[in-house]
Amino acid sequence: MRPGVNGIRWDYMTLTERKTPAGMRRRTVLGFAPLAVLLGATGLPGILRAQEQPAAAPAGPAASPAAPFDFDKLTVEMQARAAAEPAVAPALPEALSQLTYDDFQKIVFWPDKARWNFDGSGFRVHAFHPGWLFKEPVQVFEIVDGTARPMDFSAADFEYRGDVATKIPQGFALPGVAGIRLNAPLNRPDLFDEVVAFAGASYFRALGRDNFYGLSARGLAVNTGLSSAEEFPRFSAFYLERPAPGARTVTLYAALESASVTGAYRFVIAPGAETVIDVTARLFFRADVEQLGVAPLTSMFLYSEVNRAGFDDYRPQVHDSNGLRIAREDGDVLWRALNNPKTLGSSYIALARPRSFGLYQRDRDFQTYQDAEAHYERRPSCDVEPMGDWGEGAVRLVEIPSDLEVNDNIVAFWVPKEPVKAGDAREFSYRMRWGDLPPSDLQDLAWVHETRTGHGGNAGSSDKPDTRKFVVDFRGGLLSRLPDDTGELLPVVSVANGTAEVTTLSKVRGTDIWRLVVDVASEPGAVVELSAHIAGFGRKLSEIWLFQWVRPS
Repeated sequence: MRPGVNGIRWDYMTLTERKTPAGMRRRTVLGFAPLAVLLGATGLPGILRAQEQPAAAPAGPAASPAAPFDFDKLTVEMQARAAAEPAVAPALPEALSQLTYDDFQKIVFWPDKARWNFDGSGFRVHAFHPGWLFKEPVQVFEIVDGTARPMDFSAADFEYRGDVATKIPQGFALPGVAGIRLNAPLNRPDLFDEVVAFAGASYFRALGRDNFYGLSARGLAVNTGLSSAEEFPRFSAFYLERPAPGARTVTLYAALESASVTGAYRFVIAPGAETVIDVTARLFFRADVEQLGVAPLTSMFLYSEVNRAGFDDYRPQVHDSNGLRIAREDGDVLWRALNNPKTLGSSYIALARPRSFGLYQRDRDFQTYQDAEAHYERRPSCDVEPMGDWGEGAVRLVEIPSDLEVNDNIVAFWVPKEPVKAGDAREFSYRMRWGDLPPSDLQDLAWVHETRTGHGGNAGSSDKPDTRKFVVDFRGGLLSRLPDDTGELLPVVSVANGTAEVTTLSKVRGTDIWRLVVDVASEPGAVVELSAHIAGFGRKLSEIWLFQWVRPS
């Protein structure tokens, strides 16, 4: 059964603002941003495109008076809401509910209307228009001197191109927005580039320097990929703390609501070569939760050298991420190569107090992808570093079969060992790093450069139907400096539900790559878990490669 991952695809042109005097902004195209998620338990077929989701009431929400605000006050409010019935979103006004996908492509936020457009400001606030698939309006507030006031948006903030201009009444007071994005001088000091965007349920995503949008994150995952229907908490309100002139970071808060849980969130965002987001989530449960997913990440993996044969495409590889990277408390680093399986895949990697986990796009060479539009080599990686003691639990990886690159079919998150019950309160703090994130932090350890698979047996002979060949290339660290005749290297291979029939390790002549080749045999239908690393001279010389192979029945 496929998990219902609430689906959003953002297919819009990202706007960049040139830093010129107020009122003189030039729109330029920064990049094309695909992001998608498969739908399952919701019962909706196909794909929802994200920067495109619905809204609510005709004349807009009643103006809220200014009110004192801080994170503790939001926490108290969300805790009180957990004791009440879940709020029901208002109905969409007709002017918004009738918008089509094509209409939505013609609605663009005017950069000149960006909030925080004042001298010395290092950030700009844009809004996403409500309508079409964005069925629930989000309220936005600005915090100044500890007081929150509504940051309202209207039709005057958007450009309506073509015939869509006749569908939205002039001066229409929007009932809320679909979400927000923050721009900052990320790539050049004279341009305000998009840095982070929040839109649709609790989805958000960020960019490091020179990145194109790829994977996304969520505030929370509830019952993902289980037999019961998945629940999708949503951010119903954002509170943006106006930054002081010259500030390099910005803080926003969010109210999270769902049938089973409410939450108060704080995001401290620092744009840069690696954009860093410090997250604090305070959660209050009004119902038992079968499985809680903390710091969930969502991405796309269509094919690479592990499953290239199944796709007739000129591009060698297509993916936003190609591995789940986990750093354990004992110093070991795990690399779980991603796959696009024939049936739903689910893996649990048990840990006590993880150092970090994240979805990575490791290969930064255009030649690997050959896609001059999508530029998969520029998709960011995202690493999650727990702050404080998260205790025991597991990182869960869900791999959903997919035949289209618009589907986000990869999900990874932390599952606490202690079950969640109605009336519980939990707090999680973590740091997210978005950017290229090269494996330089491995220092002396070699890292997994590529994973390849094919039929087992010797080249040039008939394949062995009960075996599969796995070829893992390691490079970097001390291992790359060793000559090819080094005799003290040991491939450490473990196979659960199968047998390693042949194992060889050799250096690829003329390179710094060491290649491990393993032929694995198993019974039909077996779920085989593989693990391998290179050891020598009394120590580990590489990170630990992991893979799941389901042998066809």
